[in-house]
Amino acid sequence: MAGGSVGFLPVDREDLDRLGWGEVDFVFITGDAYVDHPSFANAVIPRVLEARGYRVGVIAQPDWRSLGDFLALGRPRLGALVSAGNLDSMLSHFTAAKKPRRDDPYSPGGKAGRRPQRATVVYCNRAREAWKDIPLIIGGVEASLRRFAHYDFWSDSVRRSVLVDAKADLLVFGMGEKPILEIAEALSRGVPVGMIRDVPGTCRRAKGTDLPPGAVVLPSFEEVSRDRAAFAEAFRLQYGEQDPFQGRPVAQDQGAWYVVQNPPAMPLSTEEMDWVYELPYRREPHPMYDDRGGVPAVEEVRFSITAHRGCFGSCSFCSITSHQGRVIQARSDASILREAKTLTGLPGFKGYIHDVGGPTANFHSPACPAQLSRGSCPDRDCLWPEPCAALETDQKGYFELLKKIRSLPGVKKVFVRSGIRYDHLLAARDPKLIEDLCEHHVSGQLKVAPEHVSPRVLALMRKPGKEVFLEFMREFDRANRKSGKEQYLVPYLMSSHPGSTLADAVELALFLKEIRYHPEQVQDFIPTPGTLSTCMFYTGLDPMTGEEVYVPRSTHERKLQRALLQYRSPANRKLVEEALVKAGREDLIGTGPHCLVGPMGRGGRRKGRSGKAGRTRLSRGGGKR
Repeated sequence: MAGGSVGFLPVDREDLDRLGWGEVDFVFITGDAYVDHPSFANAVIPRVLEARGYRVGVIAQPDWRSLGDFLALGRPRLGALVSAGNLDSMLSHFTAAKKPRRDDPYSPGGKAGRRPQRATVVYCNRAREAWKDIPLIIGGVEASLRRFAHYDFWSDSVRRSVLVDAKADLLVFGMGEKPILEIAEALSRGVPVGMIRDVPGTCRRAKGTDLPPGAVVLPSFEEVSRDRAAFAEAFRLQYGEQDPFQGRPVAQDQGAWYVVQNPPAMPLSTEEMDWVYELPYRREPHPMYDDRGGVPAVEEVRFSITAHRGCFGSCSFCSITSHQGRVIQARSDASILREAKTLTGLPGFKGYIHDVGGPTANFHSPACPAQLSRGSCPDRDCLWPEPCAALETDQKGYFELLKKIRSLPGVKKVFVRSGIRYDHLLAARDPKLIEDLCEHHVSGQLKVAPEHVSPRVLALMRKPGKEVFLEFMREFDRANRKSGKEQYLVPYLMSSHPGSTLADAVELALFLKEIRYHPEQVQDFIPTPGTLSTCMFYTGLDPMTGEEVYVPRSTHERKLQRALLQYRSPANRKLVEEALVKAGREDLIGTGPHCLVGPMGRGGRRKGRSGKAGRTRLSRGGGKR
């Protein structure tokens, strides 16, 4: 290839001609702009295939209203791979209030509207129109989390598996490298796609007479559509089969077809992780976006390093457990150091590595050694309700890695921005780790995620109690005083999670007043497909216990809960007063030291103060998620 596109995978016929390729083996159709960086799946999966000798072309953000873009690389020899992108396409389009988003960081210039709603289905329809009998494999977050019948917040309905709606042949769930290589090998040997049946980490369509022996059969789509208890039971059953070591096949009747999920793919070994992340990525957006403002999403990760995958935190509202799994998959220090050296030589590098981490930075090794041989415990979580007695809490290895990186020539600072799970850090009972974090790896603010303080809500979230957060606040403050630094915590908070009543929101508001933290931004709970919290939102049940859960469903109540957490904002004054009256807490309206809003004077103007912000070790504003 010539010009600025040298080293990128082909995106059009001109690129194929330059390479001397008559055709590609696979096209990778994606809802994101093409960024050849290991933080983007539209780079990782094609590079993995390329490294095994396959010719892969990328069709990024095609115009779905016609076939032109889909035909840009001709008919692929082996198959079409389809992904909505790094996010569910509906989440890319809409906010928690179901309002259209104004921007899209995964699109050129951050411009919204470059991908269709329900992108996986739309792209598959076009691919089928272009090549009727092509093997069609879907993957990515959208496909992964919609693999069974699921609740869709944006249509307020239960939808069939995306595998059925998209009329695809196979669905790859999870991170995908191992399944896609096994599928590619079978297709290259001439195996019909309909005969690729047993690849771990995949789902297929099947008739009811063709279910694998021992499969866990879920309540059908028809049952879960009309019976919320059946939906909760289906979630409980499939949630318990997501361990690669112990999981059994899972089947669900979708009407004309069953969807059969094979057990998840085995975790990547350290050597495999090193291989994936050291493939020849350009680490830049494709130059075709240069005159359109680039791709904003790359800026956050351009000088960051993925050190590991997976999360054993198991927060109810998070999709990582269902997508990346609970078993931590880490790279070797040597591989990470090689990448850090590469970053120091990139244009624009100024000595700062912005992050070394994963879904949670200090989950850098498996929760316990047994996870690598038998998987995660099916009957308990690693950190909730209390840290497991078998939990490996020694995190010195991660901090030693950070020290090695910051000692490299050309590196001035190494920051940790992917978030610290503070309960795990406290469990190490090693104050020096927090001191080291504050001294060397915080860039003025540190993201943490207490989310709430109500014991009832935290239990449903599977998050630690507020006393753990307060302990970390004290330790963070102590460590910063010792180092002579003025640094702040940025607590992430969530309103309207299942279980949260107005009384719970008031409790959180009072806590924020007590610690003198006034968030500029609060995350409204968004029921994204496939999570435990979304199941609770839709059914009003905790699927693990069968107990009823209060759900703040109405748009107005969600506004009230959000307003309480931002009670100081003049724009929220009427909403806060309404919420306090409904919660029976009129005692918090007035001029007393605990009041959230002052009384209304003549003309509806607010009288009194609700507590002036003081100097604290908390950021005075809220960071953006």
